Amino acid sequence: MVNKRHMGHMLNPFKFTGALAPRYGGSRSMAILAPVRIYTKTGDDGTTGLLYGGRISKADPTVEAYGCVDEAVAALGLARALSDRGGAGALILRLQRELFVVGADLATNPDERSKLRPEVSLVTAKMVEELERMIDASVKEHPLPQEFVVPGATPASAALDLARSLVRRAERRTVEMHEGGEVVNPDALRYLNRLSDLLFVLARRLAGGPEEPSRSR
Repeated sequence: MVNKRHMGHMLNPFKFTGALAPRYGGSRSMAILAPVRIYTKTGDDGTTGLLYGGRISKADPTVEAYGCVDEAVAALGLARALSDRGGAGALILRLQRELFVVGADLATNPDERSKLRPEVSLVTAKMVEELERMIDASVKEHPLPQEFVVPGATPASAALDLARSLVRRAERRTVEMHEGGEVVNPDALRYLNRLSDLLFVLARRLAGGPEEPSRSR
């Protein structure tokens, strides 16, 4: 587990100690979860830390990019809470976890990218290909509407459409980050693009039937 608070509150605010410590790198002194303060005060000057060191302004395009990823994770959490836990819920949880990989990828100190681990803190082409496979399979099973639809057919589908719009924003911010001269993993950008497509497909599936068209008939 990456032990950084570089993505706001996305990472676990606890550290393992005691019997669990050897597995997670903590101390044997206590067999409990020792709380870590959520506030550090290091960001009071308007800066935030990058993964593997370095600090940048909270207004930096990099922070905006992975901050949007954080927003998408939260919106997917709402969608998961509103969906079938055994079906769509399991897939949504998987996507949330993969977005943590995207966030870590985007939030890494450019000089330390060699430390990233594939599919743990580094987005891979395989991750993108898996999204494409899921899109194709879902569309085959549930054909898409032939016109624009208005989100809101069900609470779960509406939450997925909200998450989709946030992923699109994360994609735009990542492009902005790249165009500003920052290092961006092309697979991370492709992942965000395909994820928004998958979320659109899933939202239509969770709508459960015909949806309101964008124009009244």
